[in-house]
Order: sequence, then C-alpha cells, then structure tokens
Amino acid sequence: MTSESRGIDPAWPPGTVRIEGAFGSDQGSNIILQPKPSHDPNDPLNWSTWRKHLNFSLVSYYVIMVFALIDVATVTWGPVNAELGFSFEILNDSYAAGCGALCIGSVIIIPFALKYGRRPVYVFSTAFQCAISVWTARMMNVADLMLVNILSCVVGALAEVLVQMTVADIYFVHQRGLMNGIYVWIMTVGTSLSPLAGGYIVDSQGWRWVWWWMVILFGAGFVAFLFLYEETKFVATPTEQVPPSMSPEKAPNRKGNFEHHENVTKDEENPQEDSKIRVEPEIGYWIDPSIRKKTYLQRLALWTISPSSLANFARHSYEPFVMLFTIPAIFFMAVVYGAMTAAVTVTVTTLSSWMTIPPYNFTAAQIGLMGLPSFIGTSFGILLAGPLSDKLIVLLARRNNGIYEPKMRLWLSLAFKIFVPAGLIMFGVGLDRGLPWPVPAIGLGLASFGSTPPSSVSLTYLTDAYTDIVAGSLVGVTFIRNLISTVFVFALAPWIASSGLTGFYITFIVILTVILLGNILFLIYGKKLRVLGARRYLYFAGNQIDLRE
Repeated sequence: MTSESRGIDPAWPPGTVRIEGAFGSDQGSNIILQPKPSHDPNDPLNWSTWRKHLNFSLVSYYVIMVFALIDVATVTWGPVNAELGFSFEILNDSYAAGCGALCIGSVIIIPFALKYGRRPVYVFSTAFQCAISVWTARMMNVADLMLVNILSCVVGALAEVLVQMTVADIYFVHQRGLMNGIYVWIMTVGTSLSPLAGGYIVDSQGWRWVWWWMVILFGAGFVAFLFLYEETKFVATPTEQVPPSMSPEKAPNRKGNFEHHENVTKDEENPQEDSKIRVEPEIGYWIDPSIRKKTYLQRLALWTISPSSLANFARHSYEPFVMLFTIPAIFFMAVVYGAMTAAVTVTVTTLSSWMTIPPYNFTAAQIGLMGLPSFIGTSFGILLAGPLSDKLIVLLARRNNGIYEPKMRLWLSLAFKIFVPAGLIMFGVGLDRGLPWPVPAIGLGLASFGSTPPSSVSLTYLTDAYTDIVAGSLVGVTFIRNLISTVFVFALAPWIASSGLTGFYITFIVILTVILLGNILFLIYGKKLRVLGARRYLYFAGNQIDLRE
C-alpha cells in the first residue's frame, strides 16, 4: 500500500456511500440522502422541489442559449461566404478556434464562481453574451469572425462547468443521474435545434437576423437571472455543522484522517463481509427553526463572498490541471466526455461543408433540419439513460448491502457503446458515397443516441466520486473535452483530403470505440484507484474555497 493510501479504509474511499437504509430517508423511502443536508432552511439541499427546479430551469435556458450561440453559426456559413467572402476553411477554423477557447474559459472564470458565488457569474456572463451577439450581427471582417467566436466561447465554457456545480449544490446523489441526463439533453437542444431555427431565419430574414434574435433571447435571459435565480453556493452558519458528503459512516477530518461516526457498528467496517449490516439509530433529518429564512431580496444578493487569500484564489486557475493528471478517473472521464462530444461536433462541421455541394445542394434551412436526427437520438438516449442510471445504482446498491459505488453507473456506458460506431459509419460512408440523405440522417441519430449515456455517466461519476472537488475536476474535464474537439475539427479538412471521408470516419470510429471500452478497466479497478488516490483527493478537497463545512 502506498503512503498516499495508508490509513484509508479500502471499504470506504471517497465516493462510496450508503444510499439505502432506514434512516435519513427521502420522503419516506429508504434512500439515504447524500450529501446530508444541514439543518439550515437556507441550505439549497433543503429547498422545496419547485425552487430547485426553477433554478435548474434557468440554468438550462442558459445552456441552450450558449450552445445555440456557438452552433447556430454553421447554418450561416453559406450566405456569409457569399456576402463577406469568407472561405469555408476560414469558417471551419473559426469554429475550431471557438472550441479552443472553450478549453481555457473555465480556467479563467470558474475561480470567480468559487470566490463570489454562482449568481454573479451567471448574470454577468448572460449580459456579456448578449453584447457578443450584437457584435456578431454587425460582423464585417475575419477579425470580427475570430474574435466573436473566441470571446463567446471563453465565457460559454461556463455552461459546461458551472452547471455541474449547480447540480451538485442542490441535488442529492440519487437524483444527479437524471439531472445530468437532462443537462446533456438540454445541451443537445442548443446544438441541434438552434441550426434548425437559424436556417429558417437565414432564408426568411437574412443571416444577420440570426444574431439579432440571439440578442433578444439573451436579453430575456439576463432579466430572468436578475430577478429569479437564487445563489446555490451554501455558506454554513458558525453554529451549523454540515455533515460530510462522502459517506454516512466515515468522514475525513481536516487532517485527512478517517473517523467513524458513533452510529456505525464494527460489522460495517467492511460492507462486503456481512450481508446483514447493522446501523444504529441516528438523529433524523430536521430543520432548525431558530435559523431565519432569507428574504427575497437577501436571496437575490449579487455576491456571496468566500473568505480566502489571493494566493488561494489564484491557485484554482492551475490546480484543476494537477487534479486532471494525478487522478486517473478525472482524466479518463474527461477523455470519454470529450470523445462523445467530438462525435457530435465533427459530424456537424462535416455536414455543414459536404451537404451544401452536389449531390445534396442543401439550403441553410435544410442544413438546419439535419439537426433533428441528432436531437431525436439524444432525446431517446436521455429518456432511457437518465432514469435508468439512477434506478440502476439503487438496484446495484441494494445487492451490495445498500452501499453505492460510483463505478456502478459505468455499466450503462457499455450497454450503449455499439450505437456510436454503427451511427458514424452510416453517416460518414453515406455522405462519401452520396447515398440518399436519410442514410446519413439515421446514422447521425444513432450516433447521438449512443453518445448520450456515456456523456451523462462520465459527468455523474465525477460528481459522485469527487463531490468536494467537482468544480476543479470539471475545469479539467472541460479543457480535455474541448481540446479533443479542437484537434479533430482543425485536422478534419487535411485528414479527409489525405484519407478520404470514409477513411477518416473508420479511424475516428476505432478511436472512439477503444475509449468507450476503457470503462471496463474502471469497473474492475475503479474502487482501488479511488483508495490509492484518497489522500490526494482529501488534500484538494481541503483546499477548496466553498466546502460545505
């Protein structure tokens, strides 16, 4: 055993929690709430369901608009090429530059969300994207093209990391699979349906009006966030001891050592040794009536500042990369998420170039309609993957004496893996051979259907296994995700020129399949890796600005 893992109980590494039992249950069920909510009525975990869903709905609108801003541009390429003379290579490079900007955006901005809260970042970023949309509507040269893509994506990176922080702020472990599934679906609404709407706007009002509509919609979002979005970052009162989010049985003290809670018996030290685990009664879930609920104006305060030094604040710009390359699960889930995203971005850029030329000769509206297969495929994927993910972990936890392991979700990724290569081969070969448009359309739908569960599962795995460093870990995930997309989109044109469209997609499929099969390694060794890296995780968790403590 390494020095890092010495003193860590291998039965209870970070992420292993009891989610089924008789106490602390959710609305009369036998699901134990993880992380445990505090007794403060202002704790977002204690909010009523409608308050949680209202906040998540606003965040979902933000996600749709950000990804619409990024992806609706593809349907304007034809008329932009005709009016401003921008070549398709330059337009493709501007899209890739945006993907590259998504890599670094969260690195720059997420520390502000940790320091000052989620609310001001959502509010100011919505206003900024509105201004960027005005600039894009008035675009005249290549410099404008590159700058609006880069700046919108720097800020747009928040739609990938900040949303996961919000989910971790307000939802419990057994709810996150569904909510992350909804997030992936919402993201697809922005990427798939915005080109559909944009195509009809281009044909009826001209390409510049696509961006004026974005100004109107972002303006509406700004007003909604200003008056409706509540801060989800929770700062406990001095007298409030918030239970840890790691497990109900064991919690790390500030020195990184594990201590048993008094309600756990000796038999529970190794949950695999005894199928009849005994848990002593504990104090039930309750709200402290002495703590006053915040007023409407207090809930809409623009800032929620965490006390920390400047050095501690700056550290969150580079520490995510340390996490990324020292915690194997973070790196692997980032690669899975990035690969599944690339499966969508590569197909979008391919059809935007190839389907505007013979034998298809699609108009902007027809290019937009090709977003429907992706949307339908993702929707069916979410309808299955979201609820199935949460039901699966409850079932597997029940068979594991009520103990939940994050790796339990990975079975879902493997179950859907065949659809990604099958869909991409239909899409790529169909386009290359000029087959009727339903062939690549069906392929696109299948690929989207298959890529949705692995994307959702990878995000939820990190949220569950590394809850206390979710912000930092997702900065690294976003970096890798967009780096992969950037590499593939930049390399797309020369790669196709040298290997042909079919050759490119066959190689692409092999790469994605190998990555998906990597889930098997984490099913076998995932818990052991969490044990070996527990000390490192606790070190990073202890350095977070906004720990629930």
